[in-house]
Amino acid sequence: MPFTGPAEDRLAIRELLETYADAVTRRDAAAWGATWAEDAVWSMPDYPEFPTQTGRDAIVALWVEAMKAYPGIMFEAWPGSIAIDGDRAVVRSYTSEIYDQGTVTLRDRGVYDDVCVKRDGRWLFHSRTFRNIHRQQGPKGG
Repeated sequence: MPFTGPAEDRLAIRELLETYADAVTRRDAAAWGATWAEDAVWSMPDYPEFPTQTGRDAIVALWVEAMKAYPGIMFEAWPGSIAIDGDRAVVRSYTSEIYDQGTVTLRDRGVYDDVCVKRDGRWLFHSRTFRNIHRQQGPKGG
């Protein structure tokens, strides 16, 4: 069963994903950073130029620098599974993003394998590992 655990916790994790996606689209580092636990780990093995980061401050610093290369990004995310066990959840989510790079528009789809933790009543990302699923490239605006 892909969705297990209390409904209110599953809803809170869905809202965590939505908050993350909204902050990416708005390029809001403070809101994006607030989705991470202080001792979080972020890994993107398909992007060797972005080494694994440990700790919220390092994660946010990398993200702020990386976002300079993604002007006008539109980012969406939705859960594929949420399995809650107490104050820990294993989550799989999918992403779709579109952004311009020079004269082309890229559309990327990917998957995050996450561990979320509930701290002080809030769900946060404790670890996120991102992998590409599909990339489509077309003329800018196309």
